[in-house]
Amino acid sequence: MQIIREVKAMQAVCREARRAGKTVGLVPTMGALHAGHVSLVHAARQQSDFVTASIFVNPLQFGPTEDLDKYPRTFEADCCKLEAEGTDLLFAPTNSEMYPSNSSTFVNVEGLSSRLDGASRPGHFCGVTTVVAKLFEIVRPDRAFFGQKDAAQVAVLRRMVHDLNMDLELVVCPIVREKDGLAMSSRNVYLSPAERKAALCLSQSLAKIRELYAAGEHDPERLLAAGRAVIIAEPLAKLDYYELVNWDTLEPLSEARAGALVAVAAWVGKTRLIDNCVL
Repeated sequence: MQIIREVKAMQAVCREARRAGKTVGLVPTMGALHAGHVSLVHAARQQSDFVTASIFVNPLQFGPTEDLDKYPRTFEADCCKLEAEGTDLLFAPTNSEMYPSNSSTFVNVEGLSSRLDGASRPGHFCGVTTVVAKLFEIVRPDRAFFGQKDAAQVAVLRRMVHDLNMDLELVVCPIVREKDGLAMSSRNVYLSPAERKAALCLSQSLAKIRELYAAGEHDPERLLAAGRAVIIAEPLAKLDYYELVNWDTLEPLSEARAGALVAVAAWVGKTRLIDNCVL
């Protein structure tokens, strides 16, 4: 696996791959890789001739009181995982390489960027869309791979790709969970043993909603009340949001229906976790 840290060098290698007739897949990450990330690389390997990944802890998507400085960084272990999955090329730029001192351009998707996680973390999605737009321009992938766990992010990026006529396919891969149901996240390492157990309330609350929906309950308020009750009953958890929305617009639905997104965010101790399901 080749590791590149400069934008121009990354552009040159990806350009050469395209000239050779290879389809290019991209897996953007912030490192601290787990089995969820590995599943994205595996999907990219199956659907692309030339697999690229990026590791960049993007400062633009962290708020002033968030965990940028302590965000887990495990670069050597990440490289081993990527290489084991057959990644051809890793882009690992510095902050100054991605954002030179004279940078003044940002990409913002109006409306969607202020919903769900965007409401809780103002400016977060502008940071996401800016860095992903740059990565798409640097790599020019045929397909880019993201996880369903970041469902609101997926909705925002889908709109960006559509609105800016970006010539690529955005592939969304299923959530990867621990055996007990906890959605895999790089932030799970922050959890104490007691908090790790308490964090199961997120997936358990979604299971409760799926159960009620399967039994014929389609009223969003009753479904969400049942999900919220599971979170509220856990002393170590504090609810951020619980919503049932259209996955394309992230706007609330008046009736639950197939394809609807149920999304939850909660603090477990000092760690903010997210999870979701699609009905």
